[in-house]
Amino acid sequence: MPRFSAGDKAADFELPDLEGRGFHLSSITGKRYHLAFFRFASCPFCNLRVNSLVKAAGDGRFGKVGEDFTIVAVFDSPLKNLQRYATRHDAPFPILADEGGVIHEEWGREISWIGVLKGMFGRIGTLMKSMFARGFLPTSLKGKFAGMPMGFLIDEKGIIREAYYGKDEGDHMPIDRVEAFASGGLSRFTI
Repeated sequence: MPRFSAGDKAADFELPDLEGRGFHLSSITGKRYHLAFFRFASCPFCNLRVNSLVKAAGDGRFGKVGEDFTIVAVFDSPLKNLQRYATRHDAPFPILADEGGVIHEEWGREISWIGVLKGMFGRIGTLMKSMFARGFLPTSLKGKFAGMPMGFLIDEKGIIREAYYGKDEGDHMPIDRVEAFASGGLSRFTI
């Protein structure tokens, strides 16, 4: 399975956003962005992470999202199912539906049942917080249940500066890396 790494050009794709409009990744060329791939739409870990990204964007930790930096969230989910779960985030960035996980596969998503078990038992506190304190219950499993999350930091020219492939279902690129990249820090992210 191909995997992207630092120095690679980000592959363009088009997917529907929450309103059903086509979103082209190339439409944000000229901005830095965090491309985050998530599991199925009701995944508690993924929804907690989107919630954290929305909060960080609202707190200004990424600067003013939309101007020089943005986030693109891609779920392995049919659009109708994603709309059912993701609209509650009220995200200031696009959330996209990748029905069938085709783009996930193109970007090198790993399938790991061990990763599911590691996340479920190794991150039990986070799982409980997401499910019971935040109300993100896995009630609809449309998408690859054993798919692992991925994250990429991509510069203004569409070059990947960092690729992060999660080892378990709750293993996402650390927020501090996203913050540093959003603020213009490139010294840690040189190719």
